[in-house]
Order: sequence, then C-alpha cells, then structure tokens
Amino acid sequence: MTPQVSRLAGLTVRDTLALVLAGGRGTRLGALTRHRVKPAVPFGGKYRLIDFPISNCINSGIRRVGVLTQYKAHSLIRHIEDTWGFLRAELNEFVEILPAQQRTGGGWYVGTADAVYQNLDIVEAHSPQFVLVLGGDHVYKMDYVPMLIQHVASGAAVTVGCVEVPAAEAREFGVAVVDAQGRIQQFQEKSPTPVEIPGKPGFALASMGIYVFQTDRLMRVLLEDQERQGSCHDFGRDILPAMIAAGEPVQAFAFRDIAGNTQGYWRDVGNLDAYWQANLELTAVTPPLDLYDRSWPIWTYQQQAPPAKFVFDDPDRRGVALDSLVSGGCIISGARLRRSLLFSFVHVKDRAQLEEVVVLPHAEIGERAHSPRGDRERLRHSSGHGDRRGGRGRSPALRGQRRRRGAGDAGDAGAEVALCPLSGGCRWCCAGTCTSPSTAMRSAGGWCCPGSCCAR
Repeated sequence: MTPQVSRLAGLTVRDTLALVLAGGRGTRLGALTRHRVKPAVPFGGKYRLIDFPISNCINSGIRRVGVLTQYKAHSLIRHIEDTWGFLRAELNEFVEILPAQQRTGGGWYVGTADAVYQNLDIVEAHSPQFVLVLGGDHVYKMDYVPMLIQHVASGAAVTVGCVEVPAAEAREFGVAVVDAQGRIQQFQEKSPTPVEIPGKPGFALASMGIYVFQTDRLMRVLLEDQERQGSCHDFGRDILPAMIAAGEPVQAFAFRDIAGNTQGYWRDVGNLDAYWQANLELTAVTPPLDLYDRSWPIWTYQQQAPPAKFVFDDPDRRGVALDSLVSGGCIISGARLRRSLLFSFVHVKDRAQLEEVVVLPHAEIGERAHSPRGDRERLRHSSGHGDRRGGRGRSPALRGQRRRRGAGDAGDAGAEVALCPLSGGCRWCCAGTCTSPSTAMRSAGGWCCPGSCCAR
C-alpha cells in the first residue's frame, strides 16, 4: 500500500460508521433461536455470530459501530455490553445498541432498508461520510478497508460485497450479474434460477449483505424507497434493483482473504446443516477459518472457566479427544471424542463415544452414550425448559442442565444441549442399534435409550 493510499484508507476509515443488522429471527435454526436472536447464537466453542462482523470492524480500524436489534435481543445486548465496554466514547469509538423504537411511526423494522431508515437521525448525529451496512449473522474474517478504498476510487453510488458460491446454494442469496469492470447490471434476490458467472458454470456471484454508501446517497435512496408503493423496504429486493434501474453506478467488490490472494472464507449458517458443518470445519488440521491468527483476532466475552479436564486412563475407559475442539470448563471423564466441538462446561461421562458432534454449553452426556457416524447429522433440542425436577432434558443418555444466571446466556431461557444427532433416525442410540425410529418420537424430542428404541 503506497503512502497516498494508506492516508486515504486512514481518512476513509475514520469517517465511516458501521451499522450491523442484528434483528433477524433465524427461524430455520429451530431451537437455537427459540430464546435468542440469530446473531447471538453460539459458534466455534466460545464465540457468538455477532462477534465476527464487529471484530472485523475493530480490526479494520472502524471504531464507530451501531448494532440494530429487534427480536429477543436481551442476551445479545448483554453480550455486546460485556464484550465491547472497553471502547472509549471520548475518543469517538463505540459499539452502541440501536433497538427498534418506532422512531419514524408506529411500526417496527419491516426490512433491512427500513431498519436503517428508522435510525437515520442517529446516522446524521454521527455525521459520517460513509456508511458500511453489515449483516450480523455471517461467519468470516474481512478487512473492510480495501472495499472502502475501491468504493471511493470507483465513484460508485453503492458497493456490494460479493462472493462466489455454487449455483445450487445461490438460491438462498441475492445474486449479482456484473460486467467486465465489476459494475452490477442486474440483481436477483433469492431467484430459483440464479444467473451463473460467465465462463464459470455452476457458480454464481452472491451478495454477502455488505454495502458501502456515501451517507447523503444512502439517505436519499432510503427516503425514495419509503415513498415507493409495494416496496418491501429491503436492500436486496428493492434498493439495489431500483438504483440499477435508475442508472446509478452499483459496483461489486470481490471478497478476498486477509492476505488478498484467494477468495475469503464466508459462511451463512442460516440452517442447522450449515451451522453443524461450519462448526465441524474448525476441527480440521488446517481449518478454512483460522481462529488462531493473532494478527486478526475474533474478540468475544471471555467467560471465567477452568481448563478443560480429561480423566481416566484405564484399558476400558480413557478420556481422549482426537481432531476436536474442547472449551474451558469441560470434563471428559473416560469418554472418547473424535472430530467434535464442545462448548464450555460440557460433561461427557464414562465410555461415551462422540463423533462429528457439536455440543452446546452446559450439556451433560450420559454414560455409554454413542453417536454413530455415517448418516447426515442435524441439530435438535431437548426439552426447552427441562422438566420441573431439576431442569433435566428428556434423555438419560444426554441431559442439559438448566442455566443459572451468570453461567451462560444471561437471558436465554432453558437448557441448551443441541447436538448433532442422526437426521434419519433417533437422537442417540446408547447401544448403537436403533432399528426402527419413529417420526412421532423424533418430533417429540425422544431418545433411544439402552435396550430400547423408544418408538412412541
């Protein structure tokens, strides 16, 4: 980076306000979002999804961040306050919560663009030259400075962060069709037949939900959108297509990794399969997402927990973990883990065998519990609030302890023991021989316990 470009980067970053959209319900994540908003969902053993975009801002030098919240936001707000309270307002650095307050009328946020529109007075008060709009529920590491520099250099009205994805997956995203200069000619929002990249069949250019605007242009297009009949007030469905139709320069930014050499790691963990897969990717010898990179740390609230403990070294029971991530406070008591990820304060008891399993905080895995490998795995949830006899889940093989205030998500009700059970069968087969799992049993959150298949 030349001195001139470096100076431009510094000025641009200091004059940028980031707005993180963190109000999504995340209904496709099922029980994981029963008591919390999607950006507050745990990830990677110790993080929350919201930690990734905010950490990217701080590491990029963007120290003014607003987080727009709406649904089930208590645990998200507590987490942000605990994590980012060290920023100094007198130095014009902050991560502030912007809850839905019906500031412009009687309605709540009805779309991504409307969420920003309802906070335009706060944007004006901070007087940024640029506004960086981010989603709060994607997993990635990104330096936003190159995108800001490209936006300034190109003179675009808006720059859209884009990433190549398989065409079969592109149906879940907005898809950009660009010319040779990277200018977006067409934008499709969740089209069943996304346009593929010319010369690269089977792939499409998907929007990452990251946008850079000049503040005055952002205010203008949002005001125009509010007057547009039939608008959903969404950036992908309404704002971008309208700007393209009006002939405004809408530019794509090709997302690269921190080193700038290859396409960067980016995951939308919007459903249970994607969530399970993204967590297990971290157990690889060389994971695609490097959480050990000290030059680009992912910041989070550090819960006070003792080191993980592995006990017993007998011939028939040995506490071991292979190709796995085990968080603080866990006890592996004569059990065996392989390619699994355990969040904090998980207790795995004697002779349990777990493979390709994700265990959320404060779960208890019973003796001889067995997760056979081979079928596609999904997340389920034990009884959301436990029973009244101490807050246990339904299974003697896998029990989640009810949360105590201060011992997990201070505002998330119920015990979180969501693991990766078999999608085509029951949740756990302690004997490894479940032969006729019942659909009714699965939907009721049932289990296969030793010696029976629990067909209800």
